[in-house]
Amino acid sequence: MSIEIKNINKTFNKFDALKNVSLTVPDGQLVALLGPSGCGKTTLLRIVAGLEVADSGSILFHGEDATSQHVRDRRVGFVFQHYALFRHLTVFENVAFGLRVRPRKQRPSPTEIKKRVDDLLKLIQLQDLADRYPRQLSGGQRQRVALARALAVEPKVLLLDEPFGALDTKVRKELRRWLRRLHETMHITSVFVTHDQEEAMEVADLVVVMNEGRIEQVGTPDEIYENPVNPFVYQFIGHVNLFHGRLNTGQVRIGELDITLDPHTEVQMAPVVAYVRPHELEISRTSEDVAIAVTVSSIHLLGPMVHLELLPKDSSEVLEAELTKEHYRQLNLQKGDKVFVKPRKMRLFMGGK
Repeated sequence: MSIEIKNINKTFNKFDALKNVSLTVPDGQLVALLGPSGCGKTTLLRIVAGLEVADSGSILFHGEDATSQHVRDRRVGFVFQHYALFRHLTVFENVAFGLRVRPRKQRPSPTEIKKRVDDLLKLIQLQDLADRYPRQLSGGQRQRVALARALAVEPKVLLLDEPFGALDTKVRKELRRWLRRLHETMHITSVFVTHDQEEAMEVADLVVVMNEGRIEQVGTPDEIYENPVNPFVYQFIGHVNLFHGRLNTGQVRIGELDITLDPHTEVQMAPVVAYVRPHELEISRTSEDVAIAVTVSSIHLLGPMVHLELLPKDSSEVLEAELTKEHYRQLNLQKGDKVFVKPRKMRLFMGGK
């Protein structure tokens, strides 16, 4: 079931939550809406579900206009961040709820309901907890029950609003992998909201980066990380170092670095900002080529990687570098050491835009 979002606008009390948003979610894909708080991602998800009404624009499911359809007619499964389970119902009855409240003509028989719920509890690996109540479950177990309840009604589309946001880091990582495996088994078109870059990059087939009510970029996790279209995406997806300089007919001057670009570049004396990720900074003890002199101001050993904070000469702007522990040992770095850095790869934006 594909989803087409066409020219959606939504305003709350003169605040433009969504500004002419258009997006196509391909059939069977797991798509992440990623962005900072207040960027419009949850509002967009709720409009797709029918829980909010857009001021203008349309929503199509598999080519059919669903804009004016009531939420109950859209065949959408919705999973909330805080589970929204019924405290007075057992796990089994929570999952069965959507089936039991269907109109009589559409309601499965008790035998069919039991089989469907039993199958879902096996799928979420909670078949032994069918008779427990939500208060007797961990946060991760409750979220799985909420997901099973959404799947019980056999939705055409599954929508998840920050499904793991209320969980601790370890449980969140486990559920990410579990959701990915579940999606590969069921192939339901799914859209989930998150502000966690790692979560989006690890789980989704497509990532939609949003900011201030607009879509900045849509692409695979690799495309978003390797080829950000603008400074906002570059800075939102992972850490980045900024180097301010000037472009002059194919030459970029950044600090002590002179970098040759396309010799046919005709732009003269334009300000530029170079974006360099921490792992793209090359560190050496000597400066055989032109490089930036820095002082090691901080060292953080994190598992197999080492994170460095570097202070350039005549600057208070700290650079971040990342290298393997093996390379760190080869360099024999200590706090206060004078070393040299140069970018292995960089992306330039004119005027920082």
